[in-house]
Amino acid sequence: MATPVSPIPLLKDELDIVIPTIRNLDFLEMWRPFFQPYHLIIVQDGDPSKVIKVPEGFDYELYNRNDINRILGPKASCISFKDSACRCFGFMVSKKKYIYTIDDDCFVAKEPSGKDINALEQHIKNLLTPSTPFFFNTLYDPYQAGADFVRGYPFSLREGVPTAVSHGLWLNIPDYDAPTQLVKPRERNTRYVDAVMTIPKGTLFPMCGMNLGFNRELIGPAMYFGLMGDGQPIGRYDDMWAGWCTKVICDHLGLGVKTGLPYIWHSKASNPFVNLKKEYKGIYWQEEIIPFFQTTTLPKECTTVQKCYIELSKHVKAKLGKVDEYFIKLADAMVTWIEAWDELNPSGGKAAELANGASK
Repeated sequence: MATPVSPIPLLKDELDIVIPTIRNLDFLEMWRPFFQPYHLIIVQDGDPSKVIKVPEGFDYELYNRNDINRILGPKASCISFKDSACRCFGFMVSKKKYIYTIDDDCFVAKEPSGKDINALEQHIKNLLTPSTPFFFNTLYDPYQAGADFVRGYPFSLREGVPTAVSHGLWLNIPDYDAPTQLVKPRERNTRYVDAVMTIPKGTLFPMCGMNLGFNRELIGPAMYFGLMGDGQPIGRYDDMWAGWCTKVICDHLGLGVKTGLPYIWHSKASNPFVNLKKEYKGIYWQEEIIPFFQTTTLPKECTTVQKCYIELSKHVKAKLGKVDEYFIKLADAMVTWIEAWDELNPSGGKAAELANGASK
């Protein structure tokens, strides 16, 4: 009797998994059936002399702060330290078309039937099918199995647009801000909603980086997680910042952003008092930041992500710089990020050979 042939994992040679961490990656054991065929980029935060242990059998490269400084030189100042925002360095050094990034306290969730959820596979499905940002489909994603465009949906819009971002969700510990954590310390998300939807054009959303896929070729340079953590007045807004910038640029360039499935199991609630200390300025600032992004428009001359991002940095400096001088520093870091990205990712050529971490 012939041995059944295992199917080749989707995008096996076209996707990197990026993981920021300060600890041993034992959590990968649960993900082994889904992650082992793929290449991992591990970005070690904190003390670079600490040895991070990775379970055997995974193909990975690991970068610590010394590597970041060596590869980027003075431009390393744009990469956050002592904050998970450092993950975006992994986006920069990757050479793959797609990225999936996950936190090290996230485990395999289960469908209501009890079946393990292959989060990576669902993200890939989301990214390989179009988005519909210009007209909302009431059956949500028409490209999912068992769905389609409903009556009244314009045929001229049914081709959709390329999907740049797939934003996944979480069961168990919800991604709340510190004030909500404090008033709902025992709340857990047990609602499994079997849906994927395109976020409409002109609508912002709070992007969470713990379960996120994106097309690096389409939107990679916009996935900068800002200046957070050590030496900065704010934290826990790294993924939010990247999400707001990315959504404005996707809207301008005619790209799509999906949210919904897949779910992961978020295992650990962070300390709400520590979070409040990191967030409190952001909680005030976001009341100015959100209207800024809602009203920012990019000129038609901005035809690439890099051009859009540089233009956006000018708006940040001119308008948000009046809110706090931090945003002037952030705007400069946005420019540095693009310069570093282009150095490591020259168009039409190979990236700088410096970009080599400790490959395994």
